[in-house]
Amino acid sequence: MLLEILSPEELIYKGEVALVQMPGEKGSFEVLVNHAPLVALLESGKIKIIDSSRNLSYMTISGGMVKVKDNQITVLLTSA
Repeated sequence: MLLEILSPEELIYKGEVALVQMPGEKGSFEVLVNHAPLVALLESGKIKIIDSSRNLSYMTISGGMVKVKDNQITVLLTSA
């Protein structure tokens, strides 16, 4: 899956991932390969990213939204 994380100022992350866990408005959720299409609001918290090489990283966010469709995940943050 391709993950892109964008702030109003810049592209923060772009890469192939195996799993992404995000702090949704109604609780944390994960996106895996072939996830159903989704649009959701994100709250402040941490995004957990496991890339295609199985490396684990975290990114702290202050909120935003996510769109998932056709194995592409786009996260739009409210600020950098």
